[in-house]
Amino acid sequence: MPPAPRAAARPLAGLWIALVVYATLFPFEGWRFPPGASLGDLLTLHWPRWWGGFDVVANGLGYLPIGLLLALASLRDGRGRAAAFAFGAGAGMLLSYGLEVTQQLLPQRVPSLMDWVLNSAGAAFGALLAQAMFAAGLPTRWQRLHNRWLGDRGSSAAVLLMLWPVALLFPTPMPLGLGQVGGLLQEWALAAVKDVAWAEAALAWLESPSSAARPLSRFAEGLTTVLGLLAPCLVAYTVAPSQWRRIGLAVGAPLVALAATTLSTALNFGPDHAFAWSTPGALTALGVGAALALGLSWISPRLAAGLALVAMTGLVVLVHQAPTDPYFAQSLQGWEQGRFIRFHGLARWVGWLWPYAAMAWLLVRLGRSA
Repeated sequence: MPPAPRAAARPLAGLWIALVVYATLFPFEGWRFPPGASLGDLLTLHWPRWWGGFDVVANGLGYLPIGLLLALASLRDGRGRAAAFAFGAGAGMLLSYGLEVTQQLLPQRVPSLMDWVLNSAGAAFGALLAQAMFAAGLPTRWQRLHNRWLGDRGSSAAVLLMLWPVALLFPTPMPLGLGQVGGLLQEWALAAVKDVAWAEAALAWLESPSSAARPLSRFAEGLTTVLGLLAPCLVAYTVAPSQWRRIGLAVGAPLVALAATTLSTALNFGPDHAFAWSTPGALTALGVGAALALGLSWISPRLAAGLALVAMTGLVVLVHQAPTDPYFAQSLQGWEQGRFIRFHGLARWVGWLWPYAAMAWLLVRLGRSA
């Protein structure tokens, strides 16, 4: 069997584990040793006094991908079924216990024995599911499909492309406008220069109304959406082996963008407003982006990588020129305080970092091809 599937399973498992750590320890504030507690008390988990159906489902499903992906990677390494199950289920159990104990140090989080049981059960079920998938030959079939569309060395590109719709699920200031990380960097800068008078004054000037971002023109908004669709298509072109498969990817990309953006809008503003984003300008921009992607389906992989880097750069520059929308900010607050907190961690960071991760990958690929 070809060994390539494990190359995708391992980074996906790492990304999911990072999400679980983020969601479990958020907001990373108020660390303290519980007053009057001994080390034994810290390591002991108790059954909760109350629980809800959402918590049961979230804790069970949250660890299922960990057991699934780690067990699949272990099976692809040639380990036996028992060893693969032990690795996937055991890693989930140990991770959950470590995080539940760490939650004892956070006053805003409530660790419980039930969470650990549900998390462990989810990881064990995922490891069992991996065994069934492996026995049915699904990893091999997936690898053949992967090689047919993205070549035999496109696992890292596949991870990037699979994360793109996840990134779109977090609210964006405009359709497909990923990478607006400037606000977060500014918050970190303010925290770093606290009590430094001249630095605080400089940052206050940057936040002044005279320096505030002006609304983007319709052309700039449309160009942002065009680049937001064209960039992932060009990333796919760097590894796609044939032109007609590139055409299939270019046709599928706007459909994925439509579905992800509609779902994001429905999650934030309700199902009645799911298509509020689909203004004539946004739909026209999607059509232009798809047409450009189709027109560029013949270019070489190296040229595709170079153009993708240009498109990514233009995207993040335009996104950072966009002002903060009060309704957008309100939706972010809802994500941070509501039941989407676990999913919020993944979508938030992927939406912020996806363009920069793609640019780093493109630079490495261009360097190797040179």
